[in-house]
Amino acid sequence: MYLTKEKKQEIFEKYGKSNTDTGSPESQIALFSYRISHLTEHLKLNRKDYSTSRSLKMLVGKRRRLLDYLKEKDIEKYRALIKELGIRR
Repeated sequence: MYLTKEKKQEIFEKYGKSNTDTGSPESQIALFSYRISHLTEHLKLNRKDYSTSRSLKMLVGKRRRLLDYLKEKDIEKYRALIKELGIRR
């Protein structure tokens, strides 16, 4: 399994306020980014896996909405998170 309990704890600890902070937009965006990168690698090998392709598109949409929310609430946190995760060039 690619996303273990320990990996989730590590992501939440790094991007959230604590390791149990699973609800903050920053930690959710980081988790979605990790999942998106995993699904992208999967689709490079399995081009015709349409259900995974749909899941990837839905995850990207969720992350986009959360990023828009964070941008409206606190532009500085948004810019820092984008830079740290390397989402934009």
